[in-house]
Amino acid sequence: MSAPPLKPRVSIEYCPRCGWLLRSAWLAQELLTTFAAELAEVALVPSPESGRFCIRVNDAVVWSRQTDGGFPGAAELKRRVRDVVAPGRALGHSDGDVEPKPG
Repeated sequence: MSAPPLKPRVSIEYCPRCGWLLRSAWLAQELLTTFAAELAEVALVPSPESGRFCIRVNDAVVWSRQTDGGFPGAAELKRRVRDVVAPGRALGHSDGDVEPKPG
């Protein structure tokens, strides 16, 4: 019998010196609530680099404060994570996205 496929891991790397732990924990909670069946874990990773805020699904960056300009809203982050872990899934109207993006 083959092992079930591994579920994706989300990591939220944040700057503890900047006080971004609560923001990171809130986003982790949002992702775990929405993707409980699709994710293996959401990890909070204190960054040794000052000012860093980066969210990855496995090794793929889905949000970077430096390149995306600031912090994601929960709905935008859920859309980006969904596009990686469950591209055919609709998030629903409460997250501002009834249908998944085509392609």
